[in-house]
Amino acid sequence: MPTGLTDALADLKEQEALALVQERLTRGEDPLQILRDCRLALEIVGRRFENREYFIPDLIYSGEILKEIVSVVRPNLTQEQKAERLGKVVLGTVQGDIHDIGKNIVSFMLDVNGFEVHDLGVDVPPRIFVEKLEATGAGILALSGFLTQVFDAMRETVEAIRAAGLRDKVQVMIGGAQIDERVRAYTGADAQGADAMAAVALARTWAGGKGR
Repeated sequence: MPTGLTDALADLKEQEALALVQERLTRGEDPLQILRDCRLALEIVGRRFENREYFIPDLIYSGEILKEIVSVVRPNLTQEQKAERLGKVVLGTVQGDIHDIGKNIVSFMLDVNGFEVHDLGVDVPPRIFVEKLEATGAGILALSGFLTQVFDAMRETVEAIRAAGLRDKVQVMIGGAQIDERVRAYTGADAQGADAMAAVALARTWAGGKGR
């Protein structure tokens, strides 16, 4: 059921949303529930985008509001709550591409859905993805790319993971405006996600221990 916070964030009312967050924290409410309400709001934002009620600037703004909320809520999480993570995800826009709108939304959504996200930013070379996977032990890699010319970079990243002996330990999802099943097959990724919620659903499935 939507809450005042859910509605405020979904309606892009920044100051109202932040005030509600602070009010709920002051009352001693569960920080995780506040983040869950934010997740519901982002689902509403996503649906409005699909229905062309919202546009790219609205998605960016909702992500910025959510970033502020998370920065306020996170210090209030207990050590146990911080440890309650479904799994680790390494995320980034591949080499040759600096688009980050979609990546940022996926990063936020994975975070509020319980994943430990290691966001490497944009224009990330394959070796950096490999190094971060090795350092974190993450079992999920999410590659973002908006430009058609970076499909080769996605493929090279998957091959670099294979060459490092990590391919059987890491499941790879790719996403971006031009991504479809044909591109997924070309890159060697395990799956492609149409949007942030699809990425979260994939990550949840993979984190369930079902294996490859």
